[in-house]
Amino acid sequence: MLTILGFTMIATFLVLIMMKKMSPIAALVLIPALFCVFVGKGAHLGDYVIEGVGTLAPTAAMLMFAIVYFGVMIDVGLFDPIVRGILKFCKADPLRIVVGTALLAAIVSLDGDGSTTFMITVSAMYPLYKRLKMSLVVMTGVAATANGVMNTLPWGGPTARAATALKLDAGDIFVPMIPALAVGLVAVIALSYVLGLRERKRLGVLSLTDVLTDEKQLVEEPETETVLVGAGAAAGGSGDGKVRMTKTTGGAGSGTDASDGDDEEEDDVRLQGLDPNRPTLRPKLYWFNALLTATLLAAMIMELLPIPVLFVLAAALALTVNFPHIPDQKARLAAHADNVLNVSGMVFAAAVFTGVLQGTGMVDSMAKWLVDGIPDGMGPHMALVTGVLSLPLTYFMSNDGFYFGVLPVLAEAGAAHGVSPLEIARASLVGQPLHMSSPLVPAVYVLVGMAKVEFGDHTKFVVKWAALTSLVVLGAGILFGII
Repeated sequence: MLTILGFTMIATFLVLIMMKKMSPIAALVLIPALFCVFVGKGAHLGDYVIEGVGTLAPTAAMLMFAIVYFGVMIDVGLFDPIVRGILKFCKADPLRIVVGTALLAAIVSLDGDGSTTFMITVSAMYPLYKRLKMSLVVMTGVAATANGVMNTLPWGGPTARAATALKLDAGDIFVPMIPALAVGLVAVIALSYVLGLRERKRLGVLSLTDVLTDEKQLVEEPETETVLVGAGAAAGGSGDGKVRMTKTTGGAGSGTDASDGDDEEEDDVRLQGLDPNRPTLRPKLYWFNALLTATLLAAMIMELLPIPVLFVLAAALALTVNFPHIPDQKARLAAHADNVLNVSGMVFAAAVFTGVLQGTGMVDSMAKWLVDGIPDGMGPHMALVTGVLSLPLTYFMSNDGFYFGVLPVLAEAGAAHGVSPLEIARASLVGQPLHMSSPLVPAVYVLVGMAKVEFGDHTKFVVKWAALTSLVVLGAGILFGII
C-alpha cells in the first residue's frame, strides 16, 4: 500500500506542476500533507516536516548566502571577462550560445557544487538568451545535464556517498569511470549542438556586431535589434534565402517555449550585467575578489569547513570589502532578496515533501518493491540492473536515500552472484544527469528561479534528454568493461 501511495504522490506532484495547476511550492507542501493523511499518519505530519526542515536547513542556509555571494561577485564585475569571452565565441549565433552554455556549465561544475554552477552559468548566459529570444528551458536543460555528468566528481557528493556506503575508496570508483563520463560529456555537447541547431533554424543567425564590440548597447538601445533571419522565417527574401529586418523587443519568435518568461526584459536588471559603466563595478578590487572566490572554492573542495559556514563568511567579507557603507550593503542585499526568498522558500517546501516520503516509510517501501522485483536470472547482471535503476531511484529519491538505503542492498545481491561492489558503485553513478533535475534537488530551484523558468516546463523538456545522457554513460561503461 505504501508503495502505491508513494508512486501516486510523486506522479500527482509531477503532473500538477507540469500542467501548471499548482505552483511548485504549493504542490511540495499540500500534496505530501494530503498523502500523509491517506497513509493514516496525519498526526505525525508535524514531526515529519520538522525533521525534513532540520535536514535541509544547512542546504537552505548555503543557498541563501551563496546567492548573495555570487550576486555580489556579479555586481562588482568578477565574471565580466567570462561573459565577454562567451560573447566573442557565440557571435550571436544560437547554435554557439547553446554549446557555450554546456561548456561553461561543465567547466564551472569542477567546483563540485551545483548551486554555484547554476548561478554563474545563468548569470553569464541569461542576457544572451533573453536578448535573442531563445528558449530559456534549453539553457536550464543543457546546464542541468552537463552539471549532472560532472556531479560524479569525487568531491561532488554521489561518488563519496557510494564509497562510504560500500566501504570503498572513492578514487577506485571514479578513476575507471572517467572514459564513460567523458563520453557522457561528449553526449551533452552533441545534445547542445542539436538543440542549438534547432534554435538557429527557428530564430536565424542574428547580427549583433555592435553589441559584441560594445556591450553597453544592450542597455542603452534595448528597443531594436538587427537580425539576420533564416529562409524558413521569412518568405520572399533575397536570393540567398535571408533577409535583414528590424525586430522590436516584443517580437519574439514563435514556439511554445520561446521565451518561458517575462518579455519586459528592459526591466530586468540582469540584462545590465554587461554594462561596463554600472555603478556597482569595483575594478580596483578585481584581484581581491578573484582570490577570495578561488580560496572559497578551494576550501569547499578541501572541506576545511562546512559549505554553509564558508558561504556565510565569504558573503559577509565580500559585502564588507566591496561595499563598506551600510546603505550600499543594504542595497545589494535588497537587489538579491527576490532570488534568496524564492530559492530558500522552495527548499523548505521540498523539506515537507522529503520529510513525508521518509517519515511515512514510502521511500523504503518503494525501493524494496523495486529491488524485490529483480528476476533471479538478472543476478549476474546486477551492475547493469543498478545502472538502470539509478535513473528512476535517484530522480524520485535523495542521493542519501539511494546511496545509503538502496545501494548496499543492490551490492549484496550482486556479491551473491560474483559481481564486484566496485562495479555496482560505478553503475550507481550513471543516473546523476537525470538526478540533477529532480524536484528533490535544491540546486535545481536555483537554476529555474534565476532563469525565470517554470519548474514544470523545465521538467517536461529535460527529462528525456537527461535520461538519454545517463543511458549513454551506462552504455559506454559497459562497452569499456568498466561496469
